[in-house]
Amino acid sequence: MNQETTIRNLSLLLSPTPRGARLARLLATEQLRAWGLPLSPAEQIVSELATNAATHGRVPGRDFRLTLYVVGGTLRIEVTDTRGDRLPHLTRPAPDATGGRGLLVVAALAGRWGVTPGPHPRKTVWAEVDVPR
Repeated sequence: MNQETTIRNLSLLLSPTPRGARLARLLATEQLRAWGLPLSPAEQIVSELATNAATHGRVPGRDFRLTLYVVGGTLRIEVTDTRGDRLPHLTRPAPDATGGRGLLVVAALAGRWGVTPGPHPRKTVWAEVDVPR
């Protein structure tokens, strides 16, 4: 298999807690290093999406899933939670607000991002970044 067709994949279930969000970032960082890929901006995107899942997508007893995969020159980051009834959207928080900027950060850092609903009761928030081949 040549470099063009190599597919790299990581998928983990994590608790929908601040600790689970931190663990998502740390494990993603280690996997990116193992794959020889740059940490920036993927590390920050994973952090924002995992934090959102732990904060807004939290259902007690239901984990969220972090999936990373690389196909060709694209890294796709997916975070799936069980609050499909809460679809994220970009907002412009007040300048003195202490939160609400996570998706703005993702939108600024990712080449593409979006939300895929389902299957019920889930949703997946994803972002893609170009990586060196």
